[in-house]
Amino acid sequence: MAKEKSPREKSTPKSGTPAGMREGMKKATTGMLVLFLLQQKPMYTYDIMRRVEEITKGALTFNTLYIAIYRLKEFGYVEEFERRLSEDNHARVYFTITESGRQYLKDIIAEYRQMTAAIDAVLSSGGDEA
Repeated sequence: MAKEKSPREKSTPKSGTPAGMREGMKKATTGMLVLFLLQQKPMYTYDIMRRVEEITKGALTFNTLYIAIYRLKEFGYVEEFERRLSEDNHARVYFTITESGRQYLKDIIAEYRQMTAAIDAVLSSGGDEA
C-alpha cells in the first residue's frame, strides 16, 4: 500500500522541474526584494506582496512573507517601524530597513547581478538554445 503524500509534498514543486527551479529562485531572492521595497518606504507584509505582484504584472507572487520578514528581522536587517490599526480593526505592523540591511542589500544585489551575468554568459556562449 502506497503512503499518502502530505499536503506539503503535494504542493511543493519537485526538484528537476521548471516549477522547482522557479520556486528555488523565488526563495533565494525573496529577502532581496523585500529589502529593496522597504528601502523606498516602511511597509506591512501584504503591501509588499501586492507591490511585487504589481511591479511584475503578476509574474511573481507570494502567499506570505512572514518567514522572510522575521528572518530579516532576526539578522537585524529590518525592524518594526510602527503598528497601525486598519479601518477593519486589523493590526498592521509596518517594517523598515536598517542601516545594516541597506549594506546587506547593496552586497546581495551586487552578488545577484554578478551571478546572473555569469549565467547569461554561459547561456549566450553558443550551442543549442532551448
